[in-house]
Amino acid sequence: MNTYGERLRVAIEEEEKTPAWLASRIGTTRQGLGQVLLGKAKTLNVNTHFEAAAALKISSEWLATGVGEMRELTKHHQIPTKHTPDSVLIPQYDTGGKMGNGLVLRDQAGVINGMNVNQEWLQKNVPHCTSPKNLAIVTGFGDSMKGIFNSGDPLLVDKGVTTCEYDGIYFFRVGNEGYIKRLQRIPMAGIRVISKNTDYETWTITPDMDFEVFAKVLKAWTGENY
Repeated sequence: MNTYGERLRVAIEEEEKTPAWLASRIGTTRQGLGQVLLGKAKTLNVNTHFEAAAALKISSEWLATGVGEMRELTKHHQIPTKHTPDSVLIPQYDTGGKMGNGLVLRDQAGVINGMNVNQEWLQKNVPHCTSPKNLAIVTGFGDSMKGIFNSGDPLLVDKGVTTCEYDGIYFFRVGNEGYIKRLQRIPMAGIRVISKNTDYETWTITPDMDFEVFAKVLKAWTGENY
């Protein structure tokens, strides 16, 4: 199953559905879906891609890339499918597909499955991103950034940013452990890792470390209990 269309066809068959059924569920034409299944079109568009993954109960990461298991963490990949013509569906960041089974997310407080916003909200609230297709939701975990966000709060990230060129808050890993922290480049020293919560020590990522940036945090919504 090397192509998007082949993976989509297998998922339809395993769910014992038909292309016509899926086309009606995701708001596309049978002919348009057929072009994807035949390989004449590479993929569905970003909105219908995530709707198809939710309708078929499969991993959106697997459908897009073939990485991971077809039904890995299925319940976490489903996102709201109700939308209007100007809707933009921002999915949950696919931790299972991207990071593999060995990455540790300490104190992760469950997940938020995604957001459904309109174009006006996107233009006013996210004026700068590499592409709307690169937006995703990460659920904040741990208390190291308390004061900016709490464990369980939703964070909007840009997956198109995979290097730390500028100071900011990033979603990244060092070795097999994941972090969401402020990164600050220090000339001749490395990248300083800074927590908002002063109970956590500042430390430095050096060139010899196994370091990877997954995304840059663009916005955070801080929840309060009343």
